[in-house]
Amino acid sequence: MKKHRWLLVFFVVVGMLAGSLAAQSLEQVPALKFLTDTVPIVWSPAVDLAVVAFDFTLRLDISLLSILGIVLAIWLYRRL
Repeated sequence: MKKHRWLLVFFVVVGMLAGSLAAQSLEQVPALKFLTDTVPIVWSPAVDLAVVAFDFTLRLDISLLSILGIVLAIWLYRRL
């Protein structure tokens, strides 16, 4: 079976979302704070062409659980 790149992207996004949801649900547990602490990654390019101007902002809040979700998603994709 030929593996498609879009399927890998889908797996990675779902893994990141699953890890993020797990981190949000475990935020109240003080012993797991190291797993749920997030680091924001922000990219916001702006263009001003005198006639048209636009801003775009992409923000990722990465936690250790979201990284584990990505790793698990890639592992599952390779097992296909």
